Amino acid sequence: MTHFRTRFAAVLALLALVVTAAPAHAADAPAAGVVNLNTATAVELARLPGIGATVAQRIVDHREKNGSFRAVEDLMLVRGIGEKSLERLRPYLTVSGATTLKQDVPSPRPGKKPGAAELD
Repeated sequence: MTHFRTRFAAVLALLALVVTAAPAHAADAPAAGVVNLNTATAVELARLPGIGATVAQRIVDHREKNGSFRAVEDLMLVRGIGEKSLERLRPYLTVSGATTLKQDVPSPRPGKKPGAAELD
């Protein structure tokens, strides 16, 4: 009986290690990289969550008409970007350095907080 308990405890420890090491869903993992508002193309801006081709082009047009963004918060001067949008986008934005985001960032599902674990 002691051998069974030892083996059972080892299996439980291994299972706990596997469960904590693997993300629940790969889509929940944040995308790596940032988009520079001052140098990004409309295609690069459209990789951001909730930013389609139309809003991406508005960002480029605003930059061309008004000059560089001085701060990420200046993005709210673009029609279609409000406080909620800015907070969703903030982790992926910069006004200096290179654009390093190379993949689309999925938009969060309605009613879900970004990064919140699902209890399916």
